[in-house]
Amino acid sequence: QVQLVESGGGLVQTGGSLKLSCAVSGGTFSSYAMGWFRQAPGKEREFVGRISRSGGSRVYVDSVKGRFTITRDNAKNTVNLQMNSLKPEDTAVYYCAADVRMVLSDRPQYWGQGTQVTVSS
Repeated sequence: QVQLVESGGGLVQTGGSLKLSCAVSGGTFSSYAMGWFRQAPGKEREFVGRISRSGGSRVYVDSVKGRFTITRDNAKNTVNLQMNSLKPEDTAVYYCAADVRMVLSDRPQYWGQGTQVTVSS
């Protein structure tokens, strides 16, 4: 059974940084397209960014481009989300996701439990 466990969330001031990590177990990590989604209070879950199986391709939603960076370590079965220059509108529960497809879809097969990120103004 594939399990995803996020860590690294917390409270940070506007302009600060946080690094989220997602540890994957129970499957072949290098065969998964990985990514991050988030859900703010009262809003639908939205795509944040994705990274290809090899790590060579990354895509981000416009609102985080230049501020967020996704990386993966296929030897350690982890994917990270480095978040810089955080804004109050980045406040949300962040979810790690894994997809068996070549590219992360909007309906990945596997999800983490989520980690709260709160950015104070």
